Amino acid sequence: MANEAINQAVERAREAAEAATVAADQARAAAEQAAVLAEQAATMSDAAGMAAHAATGGAIDPFVFRLSIFVLAIFVGYFVVWSVTPALHTPLMSVTNAISSVIIVGALLSVGVDLMSGDGAGASRWFGFFAVILASINIFGGFLVTQRMLAMYKKKER
Repeated sequence: MANEAINQAVERAREAAEAATVAADQARAAAEQAAVLAEQAATMSDAAGMAAHAATGGAIDPFVFRLSIFVLAIFVGYFVVWSVTPALHTPLMSVTNAISSVIIVGALLSVGVDLMSGDGAGASRWFGFFAVILASINIFGGFLVTQRMLAMYKKKER
């Protein structure tokens, strides 16, 4: 009787491990595809900005063009994130937290710029400080969401 229960528990753990492996593989593939698409989008954005600037004789500033692409990317990203299945959500959040940790490192380097190094050092420090705050919020929120998602898979105690 006890052996049968142990065997069932081992089998369920094996099935859960296989499902986690499949989900991790799918998340890795999705992250790789997203990285390729982001690189292509950045290249196309730069080319489109320069083309719009050249075609209009300088009437459209490349910054404004890139800003509009950024705003559109926010909307697209919002709808993409909300369409992710729950099984892939936790691995994708861990990737997002890893990216935010890289942003934190860059922002801390920006904050550490010496004030005497030039005219833009003050602005660099403020933008770095702002980036540290936003990335910290993103990391903290990511951990909260991940914790909530993992809690969905736990058995409820009665």
